[in-house]
Amino acid sequence: MDAVIASQSVLTLQIQADLFSYLCRSIISQQLSTKVAAVISERFFLIFQGKKHLANQILEKQDEALRAVGLSNAKTQYIKNLASFYLEHKKAWSALHTLQDVEIVAFLTNIKGVGRWTVEMLLMFAMGRENVFPDDDLGIQQAMIRLYKIEVDSKKELKIKMNQIASLWSPYRTYACLHLWKWKDA
Repeated sequence: MDAVIASQSVLTLQIQADLFSYLCRSIISQQLSTKVAAVISERFFLIFQGKKHLANQILEKQDEALRAVGLSNAKTQYIKNLASFYLEHKKAWSALHTLQDVEIVAFLTNIKGVGRWTVEMLLMFAMGRENVFPDDDLGIQQAMIRLYKIEVDSKKELKIKMNQIASLWSPYRTYACLHLWKWKDA
């Protein structure tokens, strides 16, 4: 890992104020290429009058209008689930930045369509959390298998081995993951 980090430029984390919109984009992006997801996201946000009261606007839209921008039936429902959850838990939502990572995962995975991996990406790329390790991420798995020459017989063993290695990176596991993704893609 030292050699990987030394071969790359310094990486920084970003913080986004609008976590709701980030999660909308995340749901839209699930199982799509980056290019297709960007097109659908752009179409999605264009059908609303700005991001003000976006959750209300989403719930007011007919499903057909959301599907017309390229959303599947499932993603249409997931985004509406997100909007309902946001409105029902607005006070708790505004306090997300004060919660620990595990608390945020527990809170947001109550939304049908938002899983642990999605919340981990939110923690890393929207909240700027420095110590997140998404052991379910295929890219991280592939990079660690290749870099550390991991040989195991099951996914469970792989995750155990990955977490043992990643524990050495704490409290900066997010940065290690960013370097691993960059190294894998190079």
